[in-house]
Amino acid sequence: MTDPVSTPRRSGYMLEFTVFSCGALVMIFEINGSRIVAPYIGTSTYVWTSLIGVILAALSLGYWWGGTMADRRPDGKLLALALFAAGTLVAATILLKDVILSIVGAFPAGLELRSVLASTLLFAPASVALGFVIPYATKLRISSLADSGTTVGRLFALSTIGSIVGTFAAGFVLIPFIGSSRTLYFVAGSLFALAFALGSINSKKTVAALSLFVVAIASNELTLVFMSRTANLIDTDTSYNRVRIFDTIHQETGRPIKAITTDPTTAQSARFLDSDELALAYTKYYHLVRHYHPGFERVLMIGGAGYSFPQDFTREYPGRQIDVVEIDPAMTQLAREHFGLGGDPALHIVHQDGRIFLNHAPSNTYDAVLMDAFGSSFSVPFQLATFETAIQIHRVTNENGIVIFNIGSAVTGPGSLFLQSQLAAYRDLFPYISVFKVRPHVADDRLQNLILVASKRVIVNGEIDEDISRMLATRIEGEIPVTVAAATDDLSPVERYLSIAQGYRP
Repeated sequence: MTDPVSTPRRSGYMLEFTVFSCGALVMIFEINGSRIVAPYIGTSTYVWTSLIGVILAALSLGYWWGGTMADRRPDGKLLALALFAAGTLVAATILLKDVILSIVGAFPAGLELRSVLASTLLFAPASVALGFVIPYATKLRISSLADSGTTVGRLFALSTIGSIVGTFAAGFVLIPFIGSSRTLYFVAGSLFALAFALGSINSKKTVAALSLFVVAIASNELTLVFMSRTANLIDTDTSYNRVRIFDTIHQETGRPIKAITTDPTTAQSARFLDSDELALAYTKYYHLVRHYHPGFERVLMIGGAGYSFPQDFTREYPGRQIDVVEIDPAMTQLAREHFGLGGDPALHIVHQDGRIFLNHAPSNTYDAVLMDAFGSSFSVPFQLATFETAIQIHRVTNENGIVIFNIGSAVTGPGSLFLQSQLAAYRDLFPYISVFKVRPHVADDRLQNLILVASKRVIVNGEIDEDISRMLATRIEGEIPVTVAAATDDLSPVERYLSIAQGYRP
């Protein structure tokens, strides 16, 4: 028996191409979403969970809606209109993303809720329209009940293959080479092109939607030009991060600095434009190495970013070696271009995940390990915050070895859980533990920069000069109570600890 809906062969091929393309565009849209929200909310597991969950929910709604409409009105023009609507909604995302994310990022709620809210407002509407495509195209493509299973299977296979292609295209090509904002231009433009290829669209709607698209692109590009000229902004995507470099004013001194950031709350590195002095207060605490391990020769630093401390290290300690492990080669290149990183032979750079490097580094190699790796919104990458990581650090340091670990946490209260988990991890391996407040005036129950120093041996003849004395004065006296277990490779809830701590930030 022949179904009343039939599709010419040429039109059928176009439907199949549309299903394939939309499968790719959905994945490009989803993966790119993490880069869009990163400057405002970060890129934690909570952000990825929210993006995936919200987009799947929106697609499900689109599937239901598309199937219902296909039974009521199986017309190719309606499918074209749905694609056109999807393109229009992506254009609206381009135009409104910074405004919406600024509001959501400042919303007084946990990271979980803000992630879900941002994903819903920015990515759900277009995803509903994209979900419309498969069931509607299936209805149009089925020519008889006898081959309905084959048709459905073929279209879903094409959609899935498209999703695979889109996944690789987003991660390997589009985001690294054209950037996150221009990837949205590509998604919206592709949807408009598919809509026009499938059927004619009302001229007034066409003009309005394309005008919105043009305005969105112009607004985004003009904003980038304005920021580039006023703050020397560089906004770029690497294989690992969305990176922003800009000129600003140092809050404490009023002096001009250049900063580099990959998340909404903190600068990963900064340098004064008028001197080589360290600009960020926490980086000065790495010089405690000369107090806790006088006569040190070789140091490992995990986390490079703008390489501000490694460069200061080579100036302050000539003849001594520092190995820096930075996961992102593009970050190193940016440091060379904008932060004065040169080719000092005492500074050896390895591009690798810090934990992988530790796992394979020779035992008893280093006098000190300096930890300065951050993932998203003040959180240490989970694989570098576990008891197993502490074991590896203990192994690679010599008998007088020390660890200087920059972390974001409160000292007391619910926001101190991350600090407690690190104390639990290091106390069993390094018997001498000290914690310093980078900004002593900040209340103990607030999220802040803390420096954890763990040593294998008691200090002997430690250097004390004016700078060291100033830092030692910020040491937290008394033992900090620990009520949680050490984080492990199996359970390292750094995002949950961060979400709790953010409720106690200044």
